[in-house]
Amino acid sequence: MEGIALLEEPIDQAYIDTPNLDGALLLAEVLSCRREDLLDWGNQPLSPEDHARFKALLDRRRSGECVAYILGHKEFWGLTFIVNPQVLVPRPDTETLVEAALAYLDSLEAQSPRPGETLLEPGPQRRPLRVLDLCTGSGAIAVSLKHERPLLSVAAADISAAALEVAAANAERLLEAHTGGITFYESDLLAGVPGTFDMIVTNPPYIPSDHIVSLAPETQGEPHIALDGGEEGLDLVEGIISQGRTRLEEGGIIFLEADPSQMEDIAALFRKYGYGDLRLYQALSGSERVISARWGGGA
Repeated sequence: MEGIALLEEPIDQAYIDTPNLDGALLLAEVLSCRREDLLDWGNQPLSPEDHARFKALLDRRRSGECVAYILGHKEFWGLTFIVNPQVLVPRPDTETLVEAALAYLDSLEAQSPRPGETLLEPGPQRRPLRVLDLCTGSGAIAVSLKHERPLLSVAAADISAAALEVAAANAERLLEAHTGGITFYESDLLAGVPGTFDMIVTNPPYIPSDHIVSLAPETQGEPHIALDGGEEGLDLVEGIISQGRTRLEEGGIIFLEADPSQMEDIAALFRKYGYGDLRLYQALSGSERVISARWGGGA
């Protein structure tokens, strides 16, 4: 296939390690079909117009632009999210955070005081559980949690107004109107977010500043403000852990994604600030991508 051959050629701008997948996704975009439907397409020739468009998309990929930005969307948690260069591309490892948060919510459900009663649903003497997604980017985490548990009260924050526009568009597209949607805040971590929360979820910038230049070209094309975690990669992580103490309800919990090599240091930060009940969660790759810790009554 011409597209795969082009993507396999040695080029200076990018090393493309998935030429078959990338070529198929771009061809499916040109033909307005699913990637699975390409099997039925066989070796039929493309029209001159489709061939020219396909070649233009391949050239963009060969220049180092990631497939998700070229297509304008990315699958995450079974949902299709709008993405553009204002937001990080949602990655499969982040689904580990969503899965861990949902499992925690299920464990709360199991503690429901009366059969048939849900702790997620507000009652005469109860409020809905409140969840905050910090550094929300495309809104993938917040929208996925709200999609799975519509009764949650979900807020999301990001320092980037442009990213929040993307997140709000995704929430509007992917959530039913009766769920009540998500409240968005333009905020430097928790500074501009009101209220307290039962759960904070976050995939913050955690790449050390001097490591960014060594990232793959397509990753370097993502917003650096969403990548750069400071000298050791933990500046924002520590800020979230520190600020979370005053914004979590007693026994509230943080779920935080980071690089597996940072987990020991992050655990030390949680302990430094008085959190307890630390737990690690493995991605499908087997690496420890998510850590959780409880504040106050759960410590």
